[in-house]
Amino acid sequence: MRALVKTTNGPGLELIDVPEPVCGDRDVKIRVLRAGLCGTDLHLLAWDDWAAAMVTAPMTIGHEFFGEVVEVGADVDHVEVGDRVSGEGHIVCGACRNCRAGRRQLCIHTIGVGVNRDGAFADYVVIPATNAWVQPADLDPDLGALFDPLGNATHTALQWPVVGEDVVITGAGPIGIMATAIVRHAGARRIAVTDLRPERLELASRAGADLTVDLSQGQDLAWAQEKLGMLEGFDIGLEMSGAPAAVRDMLENLNHGARVAMLGLPQTSYEIDWGKVITHMITLRGIYGREMFETWYLMGSMLASSPSLTDAVQSVITWRGPAEDWEEAFAHTRSGTGGKAVLDWS
Repeated sequence: MRALVKTTNGPGLELIDVPEPVCGDRDVKIRVLRAGLCGTDLHLLAWDDWAAAMVTAPMTIGHEFFGEVVEVGADVDHVEVGDRVSGEGHIVCGACRNCRAGRRQLCIHTIGVGVNRDGAFADYVVIPATNAWVQPADLDPDLGALFDPLGNATHTALQWPVVGEDVVITGAGPIGIMATAIVRHAGARRIAVTDLRPERLELASRAGADLTVDLSQGQDLAWAQEKLGMLEGFDIGLEMSGAPAAVRDMLENLNHGARVAMLGLPQTSYEIDWGKVITHMITLRGIYGREMFETWYLMGSMLASSPSLTDAVQSVITWRGPAEDWEEAFAHTRSGTGGKAVLDWS
């Protein structure tokens, strides 16, 4: 089968033929129809320090995907051949304290599809059956491939109640854009989104932002508050950028008692004004991945009930093409000017 593989411990990827994966007794084998690119995949292509510490070549990469089940293991009774599924890319141990308590997203032994084991940039992928999320038979495959990053956006956006609240989102990458659509759907009052790229801010505006803040033009959140007629600061912060300056600007413009969900991963550690966090009684919470599997239920329910949300989520896809054009897809993602790139493996 075709697979996009990190063949050696160094920069680069190769689209090559490899053996099909074997389906174990508790696994499902999936014919991949669509797969989305993520920032993680850019790290693996470039082979930075993080990638070198996480991956052992050879490794098929890719973890955002949708496909059709073609084989189920002998011990699988809740997924059937022919089911259309998205994949939860975090595989947990099932035995640690958090797993046994039902908090699987906090498993200390989590391994990642396409990072620690062969992934979904391939004609076929095998995952544990418990990681396969069965989708409606008529779901658009492109939308099905978004459920992993949409889960990140949903987990972050709904971490705090947002009904009637003023929300600031720092970072208008694909997840920030989808989070914009979600908090709009969930009843936020005002939504401001910050970024350095006008093209991405335009996507955020279409997804439901009341105001976009172009940091490259000298705009900031103090300016945004004035434009929105705000007097007390934002109630909810969703940090999607991993940029120290964005975090500092957010903290300077939050209401007392504000709550912040932080998803963006910084490249290095940085200082923040802990005095402000303490005296303004601001709550910070780190977010990683999705709640397994409450977030998945929320995603499916919201999309099934709201065509406008579905349209807003799908608008984040700005590049589509066949798997053979993977280099173009990576270039589009690396440019930072667009949204999601989705590879067609069918």
